[in-house]
Amino acid sequence: MGEHFDSEETRSPQVREDALFAELPQRLAHAIANAPAWAARLDGIEPGDVTSRAALAALPITRKTDLMAAQAEAPPFGGFLAVPEAELARIFLSPGPVYVAQGRERDPWQAARALYAAGVRAGERAANTFGYHLTPGAFILESGLAALGCPVIAAGPGHAEEAIGTLAALRPSVYCGVPDYLNILLDKAEAAGLALGFTKALVSGAALPADLRARIEARGVRVAQCYATADLGVVAYESRAREGLILSEAMIVEIVRPGTGDPVAEGEVGEIVVTRLANAAYPLIRFATGDLTAVLPGPSPCGRTNTRIKGWMGRADQRTKIKGMFVDPAQVAELARRHPEIARARLIVRRADHVDAMVLRVEGPPQAAAAAIAETLKRITHLSGTVEVVAAGTLPNDGKVIADERPVEG
Repeated sequence: MGEHFDSEETRSPQVREDALFAELPQRLAHAIANAPAWAARLDGIEPGDVTSRAALAALPITRKTDLMAAQAEAPPFGGFLAVPEAELARIFLSPGPVYVAQGRERDPWQAARALYAAGVRAGERAANTFGYHLTPGAFILESGLAALGCPVIAAGPGHAEEAIGTLAALRPSVYCGVPDYLNILLDKAEAAGLALGFTKALVSGAALPADLRARIEARGVRVAQCYATADLGVVAYESRAREGLILSEAMIVEIVRPGTGDPVAEGEVGEIVVTRLANAAYPLIRFATGDLTAVLPGPSPCGRTNTRIKGWMGRADQRTKIKGMFVDPAQVAELARRHPEIARARLIVRRADHVDAMVLRVEGPPQAAAAAIAETLKRITHLSGTVEVVAAGTLPNDGKVIADERPVEG
């Protein structure tokens, strides 16, 4: 394969565009014919007419809240599944919650290309520290590792003290997971006098600041990152050129003005909207991620010719990714419902020592209730956070439920 995963990565932009929009009508027809929810959302649309970006932009945007509402009305998939359930490999719970279906396609989450760009090759042993419980994170990367021919150590997250012994014994060369945990593993191993064997890493799910990357790479691990979501899989990935993230091949990505479906001009910051072509079992058409980015001009110096984006630049809405998990304003509202003594609440997200941290500020309850509220916060979000009881009138009256105060990486 050489430097590139396949010839698709180096085809001309026009050849790629023609191929994507030649396939799109077939995917739309399949979704309309087999998934009642898509038939309803695309009512009146003739698939054969959708052969350009302008025609695609006329289709409705689909948001996670749309999936949530449909699944609540017609569980479990809300009519968005386009194959019989017997053809599924797995069913996941994506934060929201939303039930997500995985078909039996090879590498259905499009992770192999990102791993290859990170330097991973067949036969390399890989430690996958994404979570294997309910959410698809671990399986997104595992599908790509399987496609490349890499044996996987299903390490999962947490318990670093226990993990380093196993990793030192098996000495995988590849790490997959959030960057914070890789840093923790390396710190723990150094303190214990152990060598883990990592030489390369593909990270996602959390920010990779320049100082954290430098700290990890100073210990001999070359780090690449990818942008992935629990609904779509890998949308874009970093190459060795490290000049933006390169879009995956089997997706049509639009950058639109937040709150609309209107594409923005190249270079303008907007919301990432994806039409996925690779997963026939669970089609996603103009799926709005809620994440912001901007297109970079020109191709990557690595020779890959697909569009590049700047990477994650914040949220178009208040849903916020914390330690690889999304937290939604609706979850904060649910917490307040369970604790009626709370008059107002605001979740603040920060970074301390390269780790995401949550602080929930609440007005109304007595100080003694903080511990119980913190426990509810953990049950609802599956993340730990601290609770600060503040005086009435302290929280800003600006409509924000979640305030992300982490620095945006350039």
